[in-house]
Amino acid sequence: MNHFLDIHKTDVTDLKGMISQAHAMKQARKGQPKATPDADQPLANHMVALIFEKPSTRTRVSFDVGVRQLGGQTMVLSGSEMQLGHGETVADTAKVLSRYVDMIMIRTFEEATLLEMAEYADVPVINGLTDRTHPCQIMADILTYEEHRGSIAGKKVVWTGDGNNVCASFIHAAGQFGFDLTFAGPEVLDPEAVFVREAREKGVKIEIERDPMKAVKDADLVVADTWVSMHDAPSARERRHNLLRPYQVNDELMAGAKDDALFMHCLPAHREEEVTNSVMDGPQSVIFDEAENRLHAQKAVMRWCLGK
Repeated sequence: MNHFLDIHKTDVTDLKGMISQAHAMKQARKGQPKATPDADQPLANHMVALIFEKPSTRTRVSFDVGVRQLGGQTMVLSGSEMQLGHGETVADTAKVLSRYVDMIMIRTFEEATLLEMAEYADVPVINGLTDRTHPCQIMADILTYEEHRGSIAGKKVVWTGDGNNVCASFIHAAGQFGFDLTFAGPEVLDPEAVFVREAREKGVKIEIERDPMKAVKDADLVVADTWVSMHDAPSARERRHNLLRPYQVNDELMAGAKDDALFMHCLPAHREEEVTNSVMDGPQSVIFDEAENRLHAQKAVMRWCLGK
């Protein structure tokens, strides 16, 4: 039994194997209707609990469809339905769910909830997102980059904006997959120092650059995310916009990267805020390939969790 909790906690060989398997499964489905089950059914007779303390579009749909394509069934649960950690402890919830289901995906707020779920569950637990990290998204991003440009090893990725949970998992991936990453954003929103240090200790270059034009020089991939979380107060929204406006990804910024640089955004995007329409809909953007690849990458993660 394998938990998929974070990229830096997962063996490099296993990570690369998941990317290869995701690509193979995607190729095998070409030309088939979306609802057609995969020829291989490793989740046949398996039930997967999908827990959402945070609302979701891509995570919910991609996991639900992925389980069904692999032959399994899903039980979708919201935080309000479960009272997770309120009416019952996370540990007790994990023990009870383990008696009913074969795997648990949880999208939650506190990392401690994820870790406690994994500690006490007798079935694999997958991190669908926490306030600290978002590993499934970055597995899809690695898959997307390598589909378009080959191996990401040795490439330069530039993250613009907030050093948030998605940025954290990109830094983890840099250390595991062997690419360099430059963070371009205001100092008060820097990524966690411990993540930066751990990646550097693995021999990759992690840089902090306040000037976005300097940051994107020689970039192979430019990545942005929303400036404001769905739970931020209106006052925080205005403050963040003022801080992050210089880091908007626009045509001028993309022109400073390599000619064949790609643009990614995990979505949902606030168009004309963190990124302009001309970039999102332009020839360098692969945002919808990236969104689709959540499905394929997560199917590979689920198979790995069950040893299949």
